[in-house]
Amino acid sequence: MSANAFLTKDIVETWNAQTETTELLSDAGFSDSEWVNQQLETEADSNGIERPKGYTVSFHYNPRVEDHHFGGKHPMKPWRLTLTKQLVLGYGLQFAMDMWQSSASTKVDLARFHDVGYLDFLQRVTRGDEKSELFQKFQFGDDCPIFEGMWEYCTLYAGASVHAAEKLVTDQSDIAINWSGGLHHAKKMQASGFCYINDIVLAIQDLLTQHPRVMYIDIDVHHGDGVEQAFWSTDRVLTLSYHKFDYQNFFPGTGALDDTGPADIANPGAHYSLNVPLRDGIEDMQYIKLFHSTCGACINHYDPTAIVLQCGADSLGGDRLGKFNLNIRAHGACVEFVKRQCHNRKLLIIGGGGYTPRNVARTWCHETSLCVGASLRDELPNHIPYRRAFETPVNGDGRLYPRLDNLPSPKHHVNEHTEEYLRQIEENIYEQLRYIKGAPSVMMQYIPVDYLKVRMEEEDVLREEEQMMESKKAETKRKRKEKDVGARGEYRGV
Repeated sequence: MSANAFLTKDIVETWNAQTETTELLSDAGFSDSEWVNQQLETEADSNGIERPKGYTVSFHYNPRVEDHHFGGKHPMKPWRLTLTKQLVLGYGLQFAMDMWQSSASTKVDLARFHDVGYLDFLQRVTRGDEKSELFQKFQFGDDCPIFEGMWEYCTLYAGASVHAAEKLVTDQSDIAINWSGGLHHAKKMQASGFCYINDIVLAIQDLLTQHPRVMYIDIDVHHGDGVEQAFWSTDRVLTLSYHKFDYQNFFPGTGALDDTGPADIANPGAHYSLNVPLRDGIEDMQYIKLFHSTCGACINHYDPTAIVLQCGADSLGGDRLGKFNLNIRAHGACVEFVKRQCHNRKLLIIGGGGYTPRNVARTWCHETSLCVGASLRDELPNHIPYRRAFETPVNGDGRLYPRLDNLPSPKHHVNEHTEEYLRQIEENIYEQLRYIKGAPSVMMQYIPVDYLKVRMEEEDVLREEEQMMESKKAETKRKRKEKDVGARGEYRGV
């Protein structure tokens, strides 16, 4: 499937766009309209989008993940993935990346971390099971409801993260992106915080087959408790989570400053779980300064060979569930900083929380552009589907970078951070690093041949299907190749 074909998927939450826009996109379609293809090429050129020099970025996604819905009143909206996709492709960023349609994970894949009994229940549970003992045991409920197609939804977002990790492991990519992933609360045999399958743990397990040390960084407003718990007793994964902390009043109530791993110093994981607990209302410069100083120190001391960065966008100002006052560029500054540390490291970028869909989409589009080294114009392109979702002053005036730190109450939060408190956090992180001996030495595991063979066979089948679907677009591809859209400037045949 071509990158543009992703744009033909319908949203799962109705958006009442005006008739002429809907008809234009349904009649022409991003995948078949010569006019729209020209708009995408022109947009890519106007933003100077070209493939990065010296490294490869890959984008992993299955559009079927958009077909699922947690429920009309649930804050988790798959529409945010539709909008993210439309912005990423509407700006022409696909021309700078390897675009992959990932396949769903199998139960065998998921059982590498999750309990088989939990997976069996997840696969077969229906609304009629809500009073069952297992429903309570596995912590399903209001936050983690039962909905139609839940198993497929879980295997699709997990499959994209696993596929992204595989491309890093096999050296086919240097930066791999999956915005549908990042569901960091799921436990081995427990659903939690809108999360059913922990795709992050599965991806890190794959990275550990090739990399002796993996660092996990989490900038979601909620503590990355599921990932921390999964690697609680190992020194091969260092977890670092930046989040709002309030034991009694903010989910999940974990991740205090002194939560640093097992209390037994003989446990290999002691001091390898680091937390940065924040209060309400932190602002751009405070967050960036704190992130640079603490994350930089952790990377330099631990020296990971691969990094996983969870980019939950509920840490933005105005988020439906968040409590911070961050702007999009401040959130992206964390991605840019980590990317700069990865000149000789693999980097997996994944999504996470975020409950104001249009701002989630803006942020993840911006951070995709950072990965490929592109700068995007602030005014959203007119050809983007559902552009009206971003218009009017309350929705950002059709801009990619609306201000989110000056919103009216209750969307704006009083800043409760003092310089003294932030300095205490820094000092605590530095103190914890003194207990870490540095990069642990481990015997490397070779990637099983069967493991790669199965994945390659699956990709061959997908490629054959894509070739059949793409045959009618051969002429458009030929013309685009002649124009060399996305190629680096010094190599363009113009």
